[in-house]
Amino acid sequence: MYHQYKKGFIEVVCGPMFAGKTEELIRRIKRLQYAKQNIVVFNPKLDNRYSQSELVSHSNMRTQAYFIEKSTDAYDYIKEDTHAVIFDEAQFFDMDIVEVADDLADRGLRVIIGGLDRNFRGEPFGPMPFLLAKAEFVTKLTAICVKTGEPATRTQRIINGEPADYNSEVILVSGHDYYEARSRHAHEVPNKPKFNANKK
Repeated sequence: MYHQYKKGFIEVVCGPMFAGKTEELIRRIKRLQYAKQNIVVFNPKLDNRYSQSELVSHSNMRTQAYFIEKSTDAYDYIKEDTHAVIFDEAQFFDMDIVEVADDLADRGLRVIIGGLDRNFRGEPFGPMPFLLAKAEFVTKLTAICVKTGEPATRTQRIINGEPADYNSEVILVSGHDYYEARSRHAHEVPNKPKFNANKK
């Protein structure tokens, strides 16, 4: 005998910086609000570049959000009548977000997650690869490469005018660095270990 199916699932919106990930999340949030769905939006406390109470895109689109320390803190704000939960900048959350998202989807909630799928090295970022594996739906966005004009899938970190070294901290809070969207072949990471195809 089959149980009645629930509606919960996980969606991930990912890509490099300047690809419009937060704008896409806000667009989905507005559609949910129009449909009179009860939603809760979360951002990691670590990322308060633009606000401590709102999700803010690079183009200044905004929506109310809770800034939480740990992904499990989300449970303090989710109620019985919550329909959807949104996490932005998920790459900065702890690994528990993978199980939190899975649990909420199992309970029948729509879970929408935004984040950088790669760090400045071009490698999978934090819990994002695991969230991508768990998701029913994935939207990968691209930006425009500032060097080539081609689709950009990577984030270039610049420190003091130069590409950041591979051995730099993955999460760097500093006024001396900034970021650009780059295509695969314009992405530069000095001292990145080379893959040895002959290694056994």
